[in-house]
Amino acid sequence: MDQGLPRAWLMLAVGADRQHGGNDGYDDDPDVHYSWDDTVPNARTVAVGDRIVLWDKEAVIGASLIEEIETGHAEKILYRCPFCGKANIKRRKRDSPAFRCHPCADTFDVAATRVERVDTFRSRHDANWIDLGRCLNGETLRDLCVSPKSQLSMRLLRWDAFTEALQSAGRGRGALLLEEATRWAQSRPGGHRHARVRVRVGQRGFRERLLATLGPVCAFTGPGPAAVLEAAHLYSYAAVGEHHDDGGLLLRRDVHRLFDQGDIAVDPRSLTISLRDDLARYPGYAPLQGQPLATKLDRGHVGWIEKHWRQHRPDSP
Repeated sequence: MDQGLPRAWLMLAVGADRQHGGNDGYDDDPDVHYSWDDTVPNARTVAVGDRIVLWDKEAVIGASLIEEIETGHAEKILYRCPFCGKANIKRRKRDSPAFRCHPCADTFDVAATRVERVDTFRSRHDANWIDLGRCLNGETLRDLCVSPKSQLSMRLLRWDAFTEALQSAGRGRGALLLEEATRWAQSRPGGHRHARVRVRVGQRGFRERLLATLGPVCAFTGPGPAAVLEAAHLYSYAAVGEHHDDGGLLLRRDVHRLFDQGDIAVDPRSLTISLRDDLARYPGYAPLQGQPLATKLDRGHVGWIEKHWRQHRPDSP
């Protein structure tokens, strides 16, 4: 693999059920972050700018580009077989005793434990997240890996083969968006940042300013509780790297995702909502087609909306 190119990873995300080396699992929130530590193979190989595809053993969840990797330290409880000392043990859901060790085949109710200090890692990848709607099953995803028989939770993925599979599943546009994000990211410096908790710089203040200025109103669906409204960028934050108040609107979370993917856009000629055909068949969104926005736009908003339209609707007038 060309070391100058970003890698692609298939990463298992099943929350507390994801067990590495006999531990208590991880706090994954698939469309925002993915966590691991240095007990996991490939822990230090994953890098900013790499493509990440998340699945839950049964099907693909979504894909994105790693914007940042937070690093830190933690105390971790590790579980071992009391007979052979190996970590490859699994809790049995129905059978007794509760645990089985795969290396030595012994079963037991109480695992040996020890506390170990580990280096921790957490990717942040929400800016370019594409929900893939479980369009590829687990068997297909395994076959798309560099080592199809690998049992690793973070395994290398053949990106070109993956995008071809998305095309065949009718999700090629998502792959194109990720390719654009990759090109943007390659023009920016990357790296690991040490942080206990990561908040995108200025994001909280950006949202608070929008709420103060616009009120608790989703620009596409109208008034709603502030708790469900997100500060949406009308441009790619990953590409620009800073907040512009005239480039933001408040959007309901689901609408925000659809806007980022271009499924919902604003026609800059009429300033009305435009839905892709495949979205217009859903009764929860169809009434939005052709409607004016619920938020008054200024000149700066319109400029960003025109750029968003050209990016996602290049064949439109």
